[in-house]
Amino acid sequence: MSALRLSLRVASDLPAVVPGVWHADTLGMGLHPAQPTGYALLDTQLPGGGWPVGALSEVLQPSAGLHEWQLVLPALAQATAQRAGTVVAVAPPCEPFGPALTAKGLSAQRLCMVRADNAKAALWAAEQALRCRDVLAVMAWLPQAQPAALRRLQLAAAQQQQLLWVFRPASAALQASPALLRLQVQGLALPGDASASPGMQVHILKRRGPHLAQGLDLPACHPQLAQALTAQAERRRAAQMAVHATVMHRNTAVLGDTRELCQRSVPVPAMVGPEGREHALDRTAIAMAG
Repeated sequence: MSALRLSLRVASDLPAVVPGVWHADTLGMGLHPAQPTGYALLDTQLPGGGWPVGALSEVLQPSAGLHEWQLVLPALAQATAQRAGTVVAVAPPCEPFGPALTAKGLSAQRLCMVRADNAKAALWAAEQALRCRDVLAVMAWLPQAQPAALRRLQLAAAQQQQLLWVFRPASAALQASPALLRLQVQGLALPGDASASPGMQVHILKRRGPHLAQGLDLPACHPQLAQALTAQAERRRAAQMAVHATVMHRNTAVLGDTRELCQRSVPVPAMVGPEGREHALDRTAIAMAG
C-alpha cells in the first residue's frame, strides 16, 4: 500500500507537459508533422490536426474503390501544391478519372500508377516507392498485408517523411496493426435513397489519444452538390410514392368492378364435347362465373 501511495505522489509531481510524452487521455499534439485532411471535423480529432507525415495511416472499408480518393484527395491537393514530388498509387482496384482529379487540385502529371500481378509484388512496389526521395505520397491497396509487412512500410515512410495510406478491407479491423492512425470508412446514404452516397462516416479505430466512440459524418462532395442530390432523392421518393398510390387506386377500382361482376347472376352455357361430356376447363369457367 505504501508503494502505491508513493507512486501516486510521484506521478502528481510530474509536470503537465513533458516533451516527447503524451497522455493517453489527450491527443498527442506536436509529436509528428501532419498534413491537414481538408475536413475540419476530422482534423479536430486527429493528433497534429491531420494525416501524420512519415507514418502509416491505415484505412479500412467494406469494399475497395469506394471512398479512398474522396478521403485523401483534399490532402493530396494541398500537399502537391506546397511541395514537389510524385504521388504513387500501388495496385488500385480501378483507374481514377484524370479530369476529376485535376478539377480537385491534383494534376494527373503528378500521379504514378503501379500495377501489380500479386500481393507480394504490390508490397514490394510500395516499399520501393517509399525509399525514393522524389516520392511525396504513397497510396497502396494491400488487402492481404501482414503486420510485419506493414511495419516495414511504416519504417520506410519515416525515413523519407512521406505520406502513406494503406487501404484494406473492413475485416482486417480485428488484426494487429503498427499504423499510427487507423480509420474505418463507410458510405453515408442520402435520406430516402440508399443507392446514393454523397457522404462518408469515419470511425477512428486507433490514434494517439482517447477512444472516440461516435463516427464522424463527412461530406464526399461540395455542400451545394450534396444539397442538390438530397433534393433530387426527395423528389424521386415523392414520385415513387405518387406512382405507388396511383397503382393502388387503380387496383382498388378494378377489384371493385370485379366484385360487382361476380355478384351478378350470368348464366354461362356449358360447352359440350363431341361425345356429350363437359370439359374440365368448362366447369372451371362456370364456377368462376357463378
